[in-house]
Amino acid sequence: MNRVPQSVRTLVERFDPDAFDVAAGSARIRLEVTGRGSWDFEIRGDRHRLRPGDGSEPDAELIAATGTWKRIAADLPGAMSAYRSGALRIRRNLHLGVGFLAATGGDRSAGRLRFETVDTPLGRVATMQAGTGEPLVMLHGLGATKAEFMPTLAALAPKGFRMIAIDLPGFGDSDKPFPAAYDAPFFARWMTAALDALELDRAHLLGHSMGGRVALELGMRNPDRMRSLVLMTPSMAWLAERRWAAWLRLVRPELGIFQPAPRAIVEGIVKRVVPGASSHFVAPALDEFLRSYLTPRGRVAFYAAARQIYLEDPEDFWAGLRQLSPDSLFIWGQRDTLVPIGFQRHVRESLPAARHVVLDCGHVPQLECPGKLHGAIERFLLHGSAGVGARPSRVAPARGAGAAAS
Repeated sequence: MNRVPQSVRTLVERFDPDAFDVAAGSARIRLEVTGRGSWDFEIRGDRHRLRPGDGSEPDAELIAATGTWKRIAADLPGAMSAYRSGALRIRRNLHLGVGFLAATGGDRSAGRLRFETVDTPLGRVATMQAGTGEPLVMLHGLGATKAEFMPTLAALAPKGFRMIAIDLPGFGDSDKPFPAAYDAPFFARWMTAALDALELDRAHLLGHSMGGRVALELGMRNPDRMRSLVLMTPSMAWLAERRWAAWLRLVRPELGIFQPAPRAIVEGIVKRVVPGASSHFVAPALDEFLRSYLTPRGRVAFYAAARQIYLEDPEDFWAGLRQLSPDSLFIWGQRDTLVPIGFQRHVRESLPAARHVVLDCGHVPQLECPGKLHGAIERFLLHGSAGVGARPSRVAPARGAGAAAS
């Protein structure tokens, strides 16, 4: 162990077990220094130790060169900067990987980055939090986790917001009830319970894709608890003909509890389907998806939620949208193929008071154009609709408005 680099030693010596959330009770995190070796940081209950890495699979991996590890040991912002640039790679489990950085960053302030699992009457909900001030709760898309909001948390926590990214039930590190509906009302009940557990009487709510649909449901059901809503490329009820609806109603998502295909096959298919699967941003997101999907309950949740998106009754959805009262900002991607920008016209007709921003990106603005996205969100949260600007956004021709969302 004398060969352990000083930077790694520094991190381990600073480890704060009270700031580290490990739901399973134990974890093994591999710290690899490129060209020098790897060491496993093992946690079991309230005990931890560092030992040389071996050939077994860890729960999470952090990989960087010697100079990058020195930056990481210097401060947590340096670690996040290294991650954004690709100098630091975090694989297998972002909850544990980033949680380790947060627990070894030396920050003990109220607004430090932290991972916490909260207990609600419905089950356990995993969170990633940072910052102080007005709360902004963030809900991820289908197949994603709270980790998709790392860029947003890093951008807005220093601006005076308490950022809270949540793993929806069935995803990430939150509980995965079986069987369950995994539709918008189901998620809304869980998120209301989570707001209670977090002692948040009112909060801003940011939802991406499927999380946007959940945010809309919360806004419809509990408008008095919403300071405002930010709907980022949100899932919307289909307006075009749903030719597979009758057949899909016969297929039970609970069958997903069986997984006939080996992990290698599933992983290969996902990597071929997703563009840029090997990039340092997309690869960890795929790890997060596979980490949940390759569990029986995670598969059921994924299939059930996807099924509900497709089968949602458009009449009920659009009637509910017309009654939405919280101040709302819709963010659209000009090149989004999952939630076509043509939906903007229908939202304007149903909810004239809402504001809109169109960005030159696809379905994931926080990765594709983070600066413009976070600037628009900050202006809206600080100044309401006036902060977005009075000029209407350009609307692309409607293209059938028949896609759902991821």
